[in-house]
Order: sequence, then structure tokens, then C-alpha cells
Amino acid sequence: MQNRIEPPVLLSRLLLFVFAGCVVVLFVMFMSLQNMFPLTRPEVFFITTKPEGASIIQIDELPPNDKNFEAYKQAFVMEYIRVRNEIENVSVMRQKWGSAGGLVAAWSTPDVYKAFQKTGLYNAIIQDYPDFEFTCNVNFIGRPLQLQNNLYTVRFEYFCKDNNGQTNKKDYTIQVGLTVTSDAQIKWNERLNNPLGVKVSRYAVQGDTGDPLDTVYR
Repeated sequence: MQNRIEPPVLLSRLLLFVFAGCVVVLFVMFMSLQNMFPLTRPEVFFITTKPEGASIIQIDELPPNDKNFEAYKQAFVMEYIRVRNEIENVSVMRQKWGSAGGLVAAWSTPDVYKAFQKTGLYNAIIQDYPDFEFTCNVNFIGRPLQLQNNLYTVRFEYFCKDNNGQTNKKDYTIQVGLTVTSDAQIKWNERLNNPLGVKVSRYAVQGDTGDPLDTVYR
């Protein structure tokens, strides 16, 4: 009879066993959480940002000068001519031609963009904000002809339309030179419009036709 364990003692031992098991489980959970979140104490931190225009992206290496990249440059030249010369409504043109985030500014070197700002239609649309509506279109004649590395000749037809009808189509030949460097820097707000940092460094009208943005409404 002396070896018999009384019920209260048995119950207390069971409770002690359960408690010990809970302690072990809590310890394992604590160690797991500590490994998941290594911070041992709260740390205060601040996130700061810069204005978009102040951030610069450095391009360390451009794709190899293969057929794919050459096709990209030719497409870039054609799109540049289209964006520079095609006319839509005034609000769209002020956005595309403007110096703050405009495509022509993002795709041009400073000298080429300054020359563009001197054209008649640029000043009529950006500076004077005309109250008339018209559109102008570019129809390319073939693909750009590569004269040498990063230098192309492009031919296209140009005409405009308004409520009074359409002007006669006129042929233009433009020589376009590109600047492609392996250490190009682009602004943060230009990263989507010009991801490789290619710039038009030469834009020269060939012959005596004059710039279409100067001659179309003379």
C-alpha cells in the first residue's frame, strides 16, 4: 500500500509534464521566430527620396553591336523623325516637344534640341499656343540608309491637313547621327523613353528643302 500513488500526486505530475512540454514548444517557437526576424530590438529608420529629375542612372554596358542592336538604332532614328515632325493636337505636341520630360528633348543632345527649338512650328505651338488645328504626317520612303557607324540618311514624304484640305506631299532627306556610349547617363524620368541612353547628335536637312517645321506653312 505504500507504493500506491495518490490521485492528487498523479494529477500534479501530469500537469507538471504538460507544463514542461508547453515550455519546450514555446522555446522552439521563440528560436524559430528569432531566426526568421534577426532584429533583437526595434530600430527606427527613415526612407528618403530624391526628386525624379535629380536621379541619374548609369549604364555600364551596352548590348553588343550586332544585328539586333543595329535594328534598334534604325527603329530609333525613324521614331525620332516621327516624334519630331508629326503634328497632332496642340496639347499633345506641347507634351512631346517640351523640355521637361518631352521625347524630343530626351532623345537629343543639347545642341540638337536647341536647333529644334528655333524652328517655326516649335515656336508657334510651344510659345504662341495657336488657336488653329491641323495635323502633319510622315511617310517613310524605305528604311534608313546607314552611311557609316551611327550615321544614317532617311527619306520621307511630309504633308499636313486642316479644315481647308491637304498640302502637297513633299520629299525630305535627313541625315541623322547618333551618340552611343558604353557609359551613358540618363535621368530617372527618361529611363522608360530612352533606356539605352542613345542620343541624336546630328540632324541635318539635305538639299534646299529646308526643315519641314519651317517650310510647311510658309
